[in-house]
Amino acid sequence: MSKFITGTNRNQLPLFASCIDDAIAQDNQVRLIDLFVDSLKLPDFGFDFQFVENGRPAYHPSDLLKLFIYGYLNRMRSSRALEKECARNIELMWLLKGLAPDHNTIANFRKDNPKAIARVFRATVKMAAQFELIGGSLVAGDSTKLRAQNSKKNNFNPAKIERHIAYIDARLEEYNTALAKEDGDEVEKEKILKKVKKHSFQKQKYIEYQKIIDTTGVTQISTSDPDSRQIMTRNNISEVAYTVQTTVDALHNIPIDFKVTNENDSKAMGGMLRRSKAILGHNQFTAIYDKGYHTGSEFHKANQLGIAVLVAIPGVSAHAPDLAFDVEHFRYNSENDTYNCPANEVLISNGKWYNKTNGKSITKMKHYKTNACMSCALFTKCTTNKKGRLIERSQYADLIYENKVRIENNYEVYRRRQAIVEHPYGVIKRQWDFYYIMTKKTIKHASADVGLIFTAYNLKRIFNLIDQNELKQYLKTVALFFVVIKPLFKAFYGPFILVPIQFLFYKKKQIVI
Repeated sequence: MSKFITGTNRNQLPLFASCIDDAIAQDNQVRLIDLFVDSLKLPDFGFDFQFVENGRPAYHPSDLLKLFIYGYLNRMRSSRALEKECARNIELMWLLKGLAPDHNTIANFRKDNPKAIARVFRATVKMAAQFELIGGSLVAGDSTKLRAQNSKKNNFNPAKIERHIAYIDARLEEYNTALAKEDGDEVEKEKILKKVKKHSFQKQKYIEYQKIIDTTGVTQISTSDPDSRQIMTRNNISEVAYTVQTTVDALHNIPIDFKVTNENDSKAMGGMLRRSKAILGHNQFTAIYDKGYHTGSEFHKANQLGIAVLVAIPGVSAHAPDLAFDVEHFRYNSENDTYNCPANEVLISNGKWYNKTNGKSITKMKHYKTNACMSCALFTKCTTNKKGRLIERSQYADLIYENKVRIENNYEVYRRRQAIVEHPYGVIKRQWDFYYIMTKKTIKHASADVGLIFTAYNLKRIFNLIDQNELKQYLKTVALFFVVIKPLFKAFYGPFILVPIQFLFYKKKQIVI
């Protein structure tokens, strides 16, 4: 008699036949994925349902969406890995009812549906709001960098192109010198000519890159993923990457919005706030951001939207010889439009606005100065400018000051920023290992990948926070409405009048359909 637990004979037929459904526990997460996708009216999301009659039938978008959500929730993004799992993973066999699409079909579905996938993400936000998981009173915004499918070697800027051309020119000069000295050795001459041809071809390629930069205005060229850019990530380390802007609700650290860009944070806050206002349906919330978003024009956009922001104040970029004479110690008098310096002298303006360019943006500035500087005993402590101290005041100075006051009065609220917005990044990059973009070529494809990441994250949060039986009841009710009730009303009342059921009530909460 064996002392070990033994399995069953593989060649023996079971006494009682069982279906695959019996192998999937009732509390298995895969059942929630199935119900969630079935509760979505996918034709309204923008998935393609128009397929040609001839040829092999296409896979239904719901099946491929289920596959991707399952994959991302289980740290699988590769189309080839998902193809393999369809043939050996019993949960996927149950979820897809035995379907096993090939990796090209899987990859193309993700690549071709970035907007539809973004709408699926928004459906997770609406579901979270339905279960009161979205507070809507405090949000935090930030960005994270996800590495693109493009090496640093295949990323070029004008300085790098210039270095490459200079190196090639030096090599070509050496080869030409060698050719001039060559004394009838045809084999060696042929080798040198091949090298000349190779380097000339490379030089022409770099010249073409420079022409593209000069004519299009782009600052970089990435040859593998053209929309990706070399971006500083941390501690002066750069990566060819995408920047993912995110807005996270504070109640349960649930992202309510994301946007994939290839730019830095300085001009991102206004657009993200506008989107947040549309998503939440009001502007009665406070938004928290770090110092990378401290830009005057973005404060102006926030003010126009009527949204209170708490943005960390960056340090002074340039100090006076004596720190006691830094610009923060100059007091502004709004009545007279003047400044009082630490030496109690008055700096005045001529009233003119000057344009100050910073990259592509232009900010209007006023200049303030005084003739008293030239005879001031504290001159060397105040400035190194031989003409005296000059103070610049931005057209957005009042809004910047208002933010400073809000930070001082609500510092404990601001301190919550990192705990709110970094929570999703910690899960996505540390736990799931999704620190890079899976898709190749263009920001649209990258957006599809990021959309699935945040869809999976939100579903994970909802599955953990809501009782599973309650969630199943909700999803089944919503699916019943779309599949049975709404079509019946359309059939009875005709397509030319409004459907009489505009709201579905679930546990006394209103769900906007």
